[in-house]
Amino acid sequence: MFPTLSKLIQYFTGWDIPLPIKTFGFFVAFAFLGGYWAFSKEFKRKEKLGYIHPLPKTIVVGEPASVGDLLLNGVFGFILFYKIIDAALNYHQLLDDTEGFLLSLRGNLIGGIIGAAIFAYWAYYEKKKQLLPKPQTQQVTVHPYELMGNILLWAAIAGFAGAKIFNALENWGEFMDHPIKELTGFSGLTFYGGLICGGAAVLYYANKHGIKPLNMLDIGAPGMMLAYGVGRIGCQMSGDGDWGIPNLKPMPHWLNWLPDWMWSSRFPHNVNEWDPNNYIPGCAGRYCNQLILPVYPTSLYESVVCIALFFILWQLRHKFKTPGVLFGIYMILAGLERFFIELIRVNTKYRLGSIEFTQAELISIFMVIGGAVLIAFVLKKTKQLKTPANA
Repeated sequence: MFPTLSKLIQYFTGWDIPLPIKTFGFFVAFAFLGGYWAFSKEFKRKEKLGYIHPLPKTIVVGEPASVGDLLLNGVFGFILFYKIIDAALNYHQLLDDTEGFLLSLRGNLIGGIIGAAIFAYWAYYEKKKQLLPKPQTQQVTVHPYELMGNILLWAAIAGFAGAKIFNALENWGEFMDHPIKELTGFSGLTFYGGLICGGAAVLYYANKHGIKPLNMLDIGAPGMMLAYGVGRIGCQMSGDGDWGIPNLKPMPHWLNWLPDWMWSSRFPHNVNEWDPNNYIPGCAGRYCNQLILPVYPTSLYESVVCIALFFILWQLRHKFKTPGVLFGIYMILAGLERFFIELIRVNTKYRLGSIEFTQAELISIFMVIGGAVLIAFVLKKTKQLKTPANA
């Protein structure tokens, strides 16, 4: 495994470049980029087909920078330089505990003041370049794909909050033991929590800008599948704990052309360091442990399946004209994928009578049923609209 980006670079190039970047976070960033690309493509295609439309927006040009602009930029510059200067001066401490370093209140006060001054002056200077003797009101056209920056921000904030909340509910004991750590740390994220809360925030924002919910859901379906598949690559590469149950079975003969770790892996050098007494012989430093028993690499399976499902959705998007159908298909495919992977994945189990299930299995069932109901509903509604009233 490659818990940090430095380990991954060293594996492929032999160069030891100390970077404070976790492999998981690196691939999460790529997941957002992949989703951004797919969303933008669909926004442009839907606008061209007439499903969504550009919006007029009134802006005022030629005004000087407001006090609010200066304060907002100053605060952002302070926080950024407060951390960056401290990180540069204490780089080894940043490498030793990147997450703790970034989430702490420590920083460089002088660096923060310099950053605040730079960013506030930059806002003032940019406004001054456009200053007019008399500010003018103008009407501009905003295309839906130009909203992607704000949509991505809404999705990231609400999605992260939802992922943490659902993870806390799923692992209530750990949350009660360390509530602050569980809520603020970058580990312990539940996909469905992020999907539900992030999706709700995006739908709210899009609806405010004239994009109907069903159209927005269809636009997002391929991109969400792609982002999830790419994000799971980060889980696999870093060994973040999203692995399966122990797998001591021999590899089937028809799969013997695959590397052994694709069938059963002990996740050596995983980022979790869950088994401190099971050190890898000859290893020194951090990330020197592996699992006692080999397990199914379920994050690998999910990344392969979900990226394949993305290509399927990417082709199907041309075939269905009724808004909501594509997202219904996404719900069914995503629900089935996660339900079956849960059968061999480590997760918290709940019991209802004699039935044992995980949170993800329950939500998966609702997704499959919900997807089928959504497809039936929108197709029936469309058929009714096409049927003459006196038929």
